[in-house]
Amino acid sequence: MNTKVWLQAFRLRTLPLALSCIAMGGFLASAAGAFQWNIFLLCVSTTIFLQILSNLANDYGDSIHGADSTDRKGPSRAVQSGAISSAQMRKAVIIFVLLCLASGIALLFVSFGINWNAILFFFGLGILSILAAIAYTVGRKPYGYIGLGDLSVLIFFGLVGVMGSYYLLAKQITWQQILPALSCGLFSIAVLNINNIRDIESDLKAGKFSIPVRIGRERAIVYHWFLLTSGLLSAAVYCVLTFSSPWQFLFLASVPLFIKNGMAVSTRPSHELDPYLKQMALSTLLFVLLFGIGQILGRSF
Repeated sequence: MNTKVWLQAFRLRTLPLALSCIAMGGFLASAAGAFQWNIFLLCVSTTIFLQILSNLANDYGDSIHGADSTDRKGPSRAVQSGAISSAQMRKAVIIFVLLCLASGIALLFVSFGINWNAILFFFGLGILSILAAIAYTVGRKPYGYIGLGDLSVLIFFGLVGVMGSYYLLAKQITWQQILPALSCGLFSIAVLNINNIRDIESDLKAGKFSIPVRIGRERAIVYHWFLLTSGLLSAAVYCVLTFSSPWQFLFLASVPLFIKNGMAVSTRPSHELDPYLKQMALSTLLFVLLFGIGQILGRSF
């Protein structure tokens, strides 16, 4: 087994983005005095397994449907390049489904004990998350090919990721927490949007009708600015509604990074956009760290 090839297929650079929503839930729980390391670390492991599962399934699905071809401007994928066979990738997908289930079930019992109503509800959410990770590009009618990837990212990288992890820690939730959850979801969509803008031509040839394919590059750039602005605005509104200290606005220090990303997407050709996927993901993680630290400091002073 070529470890380097598999690590590339895991797309480890996507993990900071996946962990951002869990970190946001953890910070909100910490600010509420409800943080627990054992539950948080199980949230992290489950999320890592789920993200890698999504990446492997995406590699497999796009190679089968033709979206990963020589026309694609991003880095080559494992199945498309022949570095990993389709059969090997299918086995890897099954392994990570089992890892997700094992970690997720452990998380639920540690968090809830023998509260079967809570366990079954969150187990259902976990199954939906696994199915969403696979069905994005795998199957006869993958939803990523009809432009529903953005909605899925908003739900799972935003609402479920943030509010779900917060509830696992704090056993309660408030409606205001929808706002920081939206911030994480919208910034995650922005990462996907950069990817889809970069791949407009190859996706169109493969019949993958992402949002940028449907609306065109110019409108996709406007959409990108909407995602960035709305994500920051959601965080700001949350801080106004729950205001206790100016420290809560510490996240505004990340604004220049989002402006830099938006300007790059607006001006650079498609083949130069790949580095800005990583830049957007890391900007989102920094935003979450600053937001979370600001919430904790805001409750302390």
